[in-house]
This record gives sequence, C-alpha cells and structure tokens, in this order.
Amino acid sequence: MPKRTVKMTDKLYDYLLNASVKEGDVFKRLRKETAKLPFPGMQISPDQGQFFAFLIQLIEARKALEIGTFTGYSAMAIACALPPDGKLICCDVSEEWTSISKPFWSEAGVAHKIDLRLAPAVETLDALIADGESGSFDFAFIDADKTGYDDYYERCLKLVRANGLIAIDNVLWNGNVADAKHTDESTEALRAIAHKVRDDDRVSACMLAIGDGVTLARKLP
Repeated sequence: MPKRTVKMTDKLYDYLLNASVKEGDVFKRLRKETAKLPFPGMQISPDQGQFFAFLIQLIEARKALEIGTFTGYSAMAIACALPPDGKLICCDVSEEWTSISKPFWSEAGVAHKIDLRLAPAVETLDALIADGESGSFDFAFIDADKTGYDDYYERCLKLVRANGLIAIDNVLWNGNVADAKHTDESTEALRAIAHKVRDDDRVSACMLAIGDGVTLARKLP
C-alpha cells in the first residue's frame, strides 16, 4: 500500500505554520513561557489549536470539556473559539502548571469562560454527571494521563451531546504505538483506546496525523 501522508520535515512544518496558522501574540508568548519548563512537549502545537478552534466553530459549540490543561494553551484556543457566553470546564491536578495559564487567559479575554477545577478528572466528571449535565457538552478534549484515557472517554461519552465531538490526544505517541518493543502502560493504554474507539458502535471516528496524533470521535444519535 502506498504511503499517502507526506513526510513532515522541519522545513515543511515551518511552511505549514507560516502558510496556515493565525496565532495571536498572547498564544506565542504562552508557548515561549512553556518552552522554559521541563516538559514543554506536553503543550499542543499551534496548528492543532487552530484545528480545534475550527471544529468548535463548525459545530457551533457553546460548552466544552478539557481533561488535562497543563499551561493552558489548548484551553485558550478552545475558549477563544467559543461564543462570548460559552463555557469551558478544565480538569487538572497541578496548581503549579495551570497557574501559568491564568494571566494569559485574562489577557486573551477568555478567563470568564474557563472554569478550572483542580481535582482528579474522574471526580470532576462524575460530579458533572451526578449534577445532571449528561448530554450538555458539545466538545471534549482528552489530553491527560494515558492510563486514564478509557475512564475519561466513557465519561465524556455520557457528558457530550449527540453529534458532539471527543478529541483524544497523543494517539501516535511519537511512533511508539507502532513499535512492538514498547509495552509500557501508557503505550498499551493508547493502543487499547485506539482499538476501542475504532470498534465502538456508539461513535463514528477517525485518527489524524496532526501533532502527536489525534483521534476524533463523533457521538452518534
């Protein structure tokens, strides 16, 4: 079978960014701030952020979920795409990393849209379900501990409305998922969620080679 995805060299990726991404100054400065941290690769890429914003506007989302916020770049991209009265609930456990995001969210004018909840994500999601919010979210982004992906996916399926979208990050895992030598828990969890979503008759789905790989699942009516 011929390989249909172009090899993404640094030169070609720079072209992609320059030719397609409209990244505001506040986003650029947040990326630079995050680059100083020990694990800057945990932040999504600018093209991925723009892609999510495009999807959110396309489905006219008003209410979104994020599981795993880090320094807040993805949250800011999502919140900027929501309407003025939109709402994004962010689930994270690190006050240290998420505190970096707050001045940038304020500067971008989206702090009022973001409800950051510092607690294990399963607890936050279960509380939302218990509060009767099932089926009320338009978009969910899962980008946290990989061994928790199955738990997050199941809860997001309850919370997202019919025809809503769930985006699952890092599904290509720097290529490790395709290498049988990698059998660590995170890699195995990513393989498992990929196969589960592929075979799940509750959704229609596709896997995209953007960033570190994103699976998109649309909840069927």
